[in-house]
Amino acid sequence: MPQLGFLHGRAWAALLGQLRRPPGAVCIGAVHSHSQAAEATLASQLKPHKEKSNFIIKTPKGTRDFSPQQMVVREKILDMVISCFKRHGAKRLDTPAFELKEMLTERYGEDSGLIYDLKDQGGELLSLRYDLTVPFARYLAMNKVKKMKRYHVGKVWRRESPTIAQGRYREFCQCDFDIAGHFDPMIPDAECLKIMCEILSGLQLGDFLIKVNDRRILDGIFAVCGVPESKFHAICSSVDKLDKMSWKDVRHEMVAKKGLAPEVADRIGDYVQCHGGVSLVEHMFQDPELCQNKQALEGLGDLKLLFDYLTLFGIAEKVSFDLSLARGLDYYTGVIYEAVLLQTPAQAEEETLNVGSVAAGGRYDGLVGMFDPRGHKVPCVGLSIGVERIFSIVEQRMKTFGQKIRTIETQVFVATPQKNFLRERLKLIAELWDAGIKAELMYKNNPKLLTQLHYCEDMAIPLVVIIGEQELKEGFIKLRSVASREEVAIKRENLVAEVQRRLS
Repeated sequence: MPQLGFLHGRAWAALLGQLRRPPGAVCIGAVHSHSQAAEATLASQLKPHKEKSNFIIKTPKGTRDFSPQQMVVREKILDMVISCFKRHGAKRLDTPAFELKEMLTERYGEDSGLIYDLKDQGGELLSLRYDLTVPFARYLAMNKVKKMKRYHVGKVWRRESPTIAQGRYREFCQCDFDIAGHFDPMIPDAECLKIMCEILSGLQLGDFLIKVNDRRILDGIFAVCGVPESKFHAICSSVDKLDKMSWKDVRHEMVAKKGLAPEVADRIGDYVQCHGGVSLVEHMFQDPELCQNKQALEGLGDLKLLFDYLTLFGIAEKVSFDLSLARGLDYYTGVIYEAVLLQTPAQAEEETLNVGSVAAGGRYDGLVGMFDPRGHKVPCVGLSIGVERIFSIVEQRMKTFGQKIRTIETQVFVATPQKNFLRERLKLIAELWDAGIKAELMYKNNPKLLTQLHYCEDMAIPLVVIIGEQELKEGFIKLRSVASREEVAIKRENLVAEVQRRLS
């Protein structure tokens, strides 16, 4: 019998030996066992050699890790934002990271294509949340809440091309503040703009401007210019790009891609390139065509009232009525706003980040009704702080000026100059922890004193508690100031009180 090329040596001999045995000389089970072994050998020889694939260890596109130094900065930004939200009486809310897909579809206009869909793994079609506004509206409708002032800090996901240098990611954090309920016009809206001013001023990012417009005014402009109502949302989306594109390019998109008549686009251009303060609102009231449009007239009336309240809040000079502002999301129904940083002459000489808006928001009176089975509406207005963009600016400035960041909050380090003092150090540190003092020690039985002191200086720990044989015998503890290197002896029982006094 010719030997097959892919069976070699013992495997072939074992199989051939089984075939040559006379009937009855071996049990069926043994033949089966040997056959399995031969098949396994054959399979292993036929299986191609699989080399270990080379791969790069990296985070997914549009995401990032944050180092301890970066987290210190982020926490400070978030603390300031959240403290402002709380100062204005907001309650905290949280919602799932993913929603039923049907809850998110058709809520964001052209941006709906950026939603991350998840595989069906449990009988439900799910999507990662795109923002914190739609989940809030769903929460209000589901729980039949008619009035609420809430804030929400959480991650959202958008499947877009990230520009990380500008603080744009696929996974990022949003900080939202919203007021839901029936109230007199423009009072909640004015408070939202006041909150934006407080946060941006508190973060000391430089001079800023808040652009304000109203979707009803935009729709009125589209109507009097001759835009078919079916194209309002599409043309609004084009206008929204005026902060990134020239009017020439936006006009080309309207005409060439969205089928708008050139003369209609030109009429829109006469309006959307205007900006100013309350005087522009007054000027728009003199437009005979626009004032024939009910929606536009309502929007102008509300904006005039809004500027009155902003003047009372002392922030009117920070706000500009800008007819190019559109906010592309479909759910906005009234006042819309967006904050941008203004470049000073000094900053123009530095390498600056073009991050776009750092805060935005508006009124969305119809969104809750979309989720309510009976269509009951709950008027809402809110804002979102662009934490990632703000962080990118702060991070770049810290690099420019070489600022160092302390990554730990340790207040006291427990040290010893001698061997076999681990137990005493553990008793001391437990005493400090129990008193609520942030303390550390080195995880070694016999650390060198110089190593311990160098660590304290490197980590900017203000105080060192030193215990040795003499201190233990006399009932004293040495307390060392890391900055001045001065040491004082204090009674052991007074340690906590003295540390607290110095830290305060």
